[in-house]
Amino acid sequence: MKSEATNPPSSKNQLTINPNWAQLQQGKGKREKMEKDDDDSISVLTPTNTDCSLTDTIAMDCEMVGVSSQGNKSALARVTLVNAWGNIVYDEFVRPMERVVDFRTTISGIRPRDMRKAKDFGDVQTKVAELVKGRILVGHALHNDFKALLLSHPRNHIRDTSEYQPFLKEGRRRALKSLALEFLNAKIQDGAHCPVDDARAAMLLYQKHKKAWERSLKVHLKFKNKHKNRKPKRKNTEG
Repeated sequence: MKSEATNPPSSKNQLTINPNWAQLQQGKGKREKMEKDDDDSISVLTPTNTDCSLTDTIAMDCEMVGVSSQGNKSALARVTLVNAWGNIVYDEFVRPMERVVDFRTTISGIRPRDMRKAKDFGDVQTKVAELVKGRILVGHALHNDFKALLLSHPRNHIRDTSEYQPFLKEGRRRALKSLALEFLNAKIQDGAHCPVDDARAAMLLYQKHKKAWERSLKVHLKFKNKHKNRKPKRKNTEG
């Protein structure tokens, strides 16, 4: 189940992006009308190459289980990272530090048998921190994943599809499932969630809107710096 990359590619040797995704990003997606079965609707998320190297941008998705006496406290049970082409660079089940009360299988897809091959939380946390360091991190509602991992990431390196303004509806955040269907024509989360599909969907949403997204961030930063550097008006002490 595990796929892991350890040697980041040189920026001088970056490969061309997944053709399906490049077409979307450039506004040239010429997808034929899809059938309504799950296989066709998910096909846009399937990578067209097998390059599993680390890229400057990666996407993350986590699945949780319930711990504490009533099982209402979330704990990390699986974490998946995919690269810019949607290929898996890290995918591990995680053994929570507390006893699992509710595996939430209908949503998380996690089963008791998955814990047999799970890694210790500390080992996974260390590896994820190592892989995401210095990279643009894409995901949906990433604050939940960071909370479960007990990690943080520089704000300017986060691209959260739950917060991107064009994805909001009447100022409210939308579910990843809804965004994937509207913008990618991809059905996800019909039943138990798959962190691989979810991470791929978040990455593709970012790739499709990358130019406008990055432009808006630059404008925001320029505006912020302009006000930050503006000298305060001197108070009139006369009279």
